[in-house]
Amino acid sequence: MMHDFRSDTMTRPTSSMRAAMAAAEVGDDVWGEDPTVRALEEAGAAELGKEVAVFTPSGTMANQIAIHVHCRPGDELICEQRSHVYYYEGGSIARLSGTQVRLLDCKDGFPTAAQIFGAVRVDNVHFPRSRLLVLENTHNLAGGRIASVELMCELADAAHKLGLLVHVDGARLANAAVALGCKMRDLVAAVDTTTLCLSKGLGAPVGSLLAGPAPFLAEARRARKAFGGGMRQAGILAAAGLIALREGPLLLADDHRRARELATGLAVLPGFRVMPELVDTNIVMVDLVGIEPKSLLAFLRDGAVLAAEAGPNRVRFVTHRDVSDLAVRACLKAAAEFCARAANL
Repeated sequence: MMHDFRSDTMTRPTSSMRAAMAAAEVGDDVWGEDPTVRALEEAGAAELGKEVAVFTPSGTMANQIAIHVHCRPGDELICEQRSHVYYYEGGSIARLSGTQVRLLDCKDGFPTAAQIFGAVRVDNVHFPRSRLLVLENTHNLAGGRIASVELMCELADAAHKLGLLVHVDGARLANAAVALGCKMRDLVAAVDTTTLCLSKGLGAPVGSLLAGPAPFLAEARRARKAFGGGMRQAGILAAAGLIALREGPLLLADDHRRARELATGLAVLPGFRVMPELVDTNIVMVDLVGIEPKSLLAFLRDGAVLAAEAGPNRVRFVTHRDVSDLAVRACLKAAAEFCARAANL
């Protein structure tokens, strides 16, 4: 059995999801006639505390639709330099929306109000218009770190006072809410729009939600169509998303516990630098000293453990519903064996 720590996107649909998908009532969603998609969008909007939501095939599309609607060509958005919208979405900000990016260097993934203030352009014909602040909660490349309700409100308030709109990449927003013991809607109450990925820790096979005010979402549906996101009888997918939205958050605390246990075990190994106290959710980033990531990953794979390279000297482990306590023990055993072998060479 292979233990897959590469990403929480590796979750497989449960038997209840498969049954719901097979029995889903469907219609043409592009025509607004799929009742199961409508039910998912209504439930998602309620969970996120927004007026309406739209179902999209992926988190990348949801983020890029938001950017496309919020910004005009030649505008500038502000985000942390490792943000998913900038780092991992195929250059779509420029490719699809003609929007420029101003990057901030933030240790834990979240800017300060002073950094936002310093990044906003003055109103001058020489400069692009500062239009949008993008926050990511949890922040993937910062190691799944979370911003509290208070910090999210502070940053949104600072941005709005400067005339910016605020979008949250909430791919793992449910993880943040569970870790903080709050509701997802609380974390995004002060922002204009947010996404939520259903196919990461929540466990659906496909799909994300983009939520915000009704006038914005009307334009978002137009952009979704233009981007190729009209999915016709998408209720088959939305049926699994409804289960993910209802049941997925109940399992995330176990994912977080396993991530901390994994980080604690890896931290004692020679050449593995990881700080368990900074593991807020389900992502463990390990900086390697004197170890080639590819050699470690190959050894782990031989031991039936999969992880992912996350930088020149960094490896990422992500816990999720399909990673058990047994998988954590197997991963720690394989990593210890790698270190023992390296010490004897």
